[in-house]
Amino acid sequence: MGRWRDGRGQLTVRGEHDDGSSVTRVPLEIATSYRARTKGLLGRDSVDGALLLSPANGVHTFRMRIPIDVAYLDRRLRVVAVRTMPPGRLGRPRLRARHVLEAEAGAMETWGLRVGARVAIESESP
Repeated sequence: MGRWRDGRGQLTVRGEHDDGSSVTRVPLEIATSYRARTKGLLGRDSVDGALLLSPANGVHTFRMRIPIDVAYLDRRLRVVAVRTMPPGRLGRPRLRARHVLEAEAGAMETWGLRVGARVAIESESP
């Protein structure tokens, strides 16, 4: 856990969905370097899946074009908070958070990503 590199991977959400299923797989972009984390979703009009920022415990949406969902993950990859943030906001840092997931607004609800849900992160080989 937490030893990822910049690149692509897959996010697996283990949670409760409205249809009773409990696993969703989502394309993932991984940003672990300072440069990749600083850029994040700035200047994008959409997100293909989700973006993992690690290490991180807070985000902002200044200079973003779209509202985003933000999930704060603890060291065991359990969701400690989920927020939807419009552009131009500063998110409150979460003390227990070690990683942050970002996605288009509304996406996390459809994946069943809620407080207490556990996620798994697999990175693709370079």
